[in-house]
Amino acid sequence: MMKKTLTLALALSIALECLGAAPAKNPLQQWLDSLAGTKPLAEAVWGACAVRQDGRKIASKNPSVKMLPASNMKLITTGAAMKALGAGFRFETGVACSGSIEDGVLKGDVYIIGGGDPTLGAEDTISLARSVVLKRMKDMLSSAGISKIEGHVIGDGRFFDGERELGSWLYEDIGTYYGTGGEGLSYYKNIQDFQVTAGKAVGDSLTVRTVYPFTPWMEWSMACLTGKAGTGDQLYLYTSELAPVGELRGTFAVDRSPKTVKCSNKYPAYTLANTLTAYLRASGIEVDGGPADIDRRGFIRTDLRTGETAGEAVPSEELSPFGTIKSPPLSRIASVTNHESDNFYAETLLRMMGKKISGSAAYPSSLEAEAGVLKALGAGPADGSSIADGSGLSRKNYVSPAYMCNFLRAMLSDPCFPDYINTIGQPGTCYTTRLRKATAEQKERVYMKSGSMEGVLCYSGYVVPDDGSKEDAIAFSFMTNNAPGASWKIGTLVDEFLIKLLEL
Repeated sequence: MMKKTLTLALALSIALECLGAAPAKNPLQQWLDSLAGTKPLAEAVWGACAVRQDGRKIASKNPSVKMLPASNMKLITTGAAMKALGAGFRFETGVACSGSIEDGVLKGDVYIIGGGDPTLGAEDTISLARSVVLKRMKDMLSSAGISKIEGHVIGDGRFFDGERELGSWLYEDIGTYYGTGGEGLSYYKNIQDFQVTAGKAVGDSLTVRTVYPFTPWMEWSMACLTGKAGTGDQLYLYTSELAPVGELRGTFAVDRSPKTVKCSNKYPAYTLANTLTAYLRASGIEVDGGPADIDRRGFIRTDLRTGETAGEAVPSEELSPFGTIKSPPLSRIASVTNHESDNFYAETLLRMMGKKISGSAAYPSSLEAEAGVLKALGAGPADGSSIADGSGLSRKNYVSPAYMCNFLRAMLSDPCFPDYINTIGQPGTCYTTRLRKATAEQKERVYMKSGSMEGVLCYSGYVVPDDGSKEDAIAFSFMTNNAPGASWKIGTLVDEFLIKLLEL
């Protein structure tokens, strides 16, 4: 028969409780308390929180302080999207026409009808190759017996309304590949590639040429120079959908090898229409009218430089459909979003929530829709935390470690959790800490996402028990702001924080 004995520590704890004394702090709480006033956190704003699935608090320090979460925001966006849309949701892009087909001639226009798909023509592990996308569209027309198009090939991005980027994003971010906004019809992740070669000496002009996609309507200005050795790539494109012009500014170090610099393309619908037009012509299908898109007034815009139009676009529901191209399931898109910290995918998921729930993909509607989803999850940011976008680019996002843990706990209880946790990276994968002091078995128990900007470094996620049971899973968040130049030191602290969680 087993003896029922009390350890000395437990007996002491009970004795102190009976005497009205506070129980001893656990080692993790003691360690967090010891960090106050120490480098690199002495001049930073920071907070941490770790909570069990059932709400039992393990440890916390400054848990209610609101901070910029940076890309930790993607954990919220992907979780809310999976709740609202479903892990198996797929975006759809349609091909349709106006007019009639007579003897192989389409006496009307071809419409590429966007459905918000961010993966269309993207170059990643989950997306259809752009050559496959173009061939499928061409095959739809060939199957309908079309050998000639008298009208235009029109990129139709009307599916999403509202602005594609937020004013609270940094100005220099908006022209980069990671700051390009989603559209009703996107293509190649709305990216413009430039091949950049440094000059022979500091101050020399760079050699810059456009690579892909072909955008002859754009007027490029190259106000960029060769920089000093060791300064890397400091190039930023300044451009807008208000006019087909762009200027590449900054420096590219003299000691850098030639590089493909990825920037933002503000005319993705027109770009896809132009690309498909060229593909059709090369495949033997004549296109008399050439490429076009649809402007904000609903007119068919045939010339981006002059703004020339060819009448009003036909409503989507009045077009004759040929077929659709579907995206990968949302679970795979969310996985790329979190593993690769993909801003473009995150913003599109947010806007798709708005489109499905309210009928509008504008940011105010999308944020309101997401707030409703979070409230239904039991994770409405009632502590004053605020959400301004889907990716974390906005400087108007303010989230506390306590709220991050509350959200992550709510996801633990949701039926979509098994799909959700598999979208989150583990130590050693992209955008996580390496957790070098942990064993391989310990690393397998950690799922987390980083978030970083200048002076910002945040980590949030889960530590799961060996048996994988949700009841003893731990949601954690360690957030720092105003700590420029201290990323590696903070990363070391986060590693230590996680090791202590794993040893509980």
